[in-house]
Amino acid sequence: MDNTDPPKALVRAVRRLLEPLVRLLIAHGITYPLLSALLKNVYVEVARKHFRVGDKPLTDSRVSVLTGVHRKDVKRFREEPEAFEAPASVSLGAQIIGLWTGGAGYLDESGAPLPLPRSTTDGSPSFDGLVEQVSKDVRPRTLLDEWLRSGWVDVEGDRVILNTHAFVPREGFDDQVYFYGRNLHDHMAAGTHNLLGGTPTFLERAVFYGDLSEKSVSELEELARPAAMKAVQDLNRSALERKDKDQEAPGRKHRFSFGVYFYSESDEPEDDDPGDETPGDGRDR
Repeated sequence: MDNTDPPKALVRAVRRLLEPLVRLLIAHGITYPLLSALLKNVYVEVARKHFRVGDKPLTDSRVSVLTGVHRKDVKRFREEPEAFEAPASVSLGAQIIGLWTGGAGYLDESGAPLPLPRSTTDGSPSFDGLVEQVSKDVRPRTLLDEWLRSGWVDVEGDRVILNTHAFVPREGFDDQVYFYGRNLHDHMAAGTHNLLGGTPTFLERAVFYGDLSEKSVSELEELARPAAMKAVQDLNRSALERKDKDQEAPGRKHRFSFGVYFYSESDEPEDDDPGDETPGDGRDR
């Protein structure tokens, strides 16, 4: 094992990305000892998955050397693997919203999701039909009540209207946390892949400026929201079309993620981050 010190720039970057995570953990009572135990498990899992030599699985001793985790813990994690499943509401809701925002017949001329009548008798698009197209195991009325409670939709007369913020649940902590973990995982995985010299290089770009007024940042956020939503909706429609075409295609084992975000805060340079010393130069990386 390489005993040289890790790159200082990498240590600074890891510290910075951990700060918002630790803030969330403290807010929900996840203490350092609990995080430490979780990290131990993750270290073992990552070593086994990404640091094999050829096709042979790593021995417990090799995993222990790579990670610094005691061999008895490595053995325990191997014998008692953790399983994780997304909340059922996440999977079902994502499929229905994906179809509503990208499926033929559910969009107006501008590409926006149509308001849907609760039900129809002539086979034209309806909310009940939309739900049943994805799953017949849930009652549309039950789902509608839940989505009204969470703010995903509004009802005007007999029409159900999808809210533009439906991609981010306002309520339902399990759903929110699932997307938090999935989205940030994929963003970090893309950056890690690129840093390690992986090919092909994944798209990972950001625009960042400093020395701006609060008013200017607010105006830029208002510009970013419709542009971001359009990009998400356009890609969603294209993905739905390809998913239909791929029904009979071999090797249907691939997935992708595409995401957008906007963040702002008081612009105070940090002592250990030379990149913050010239915040107003305007960069796209």
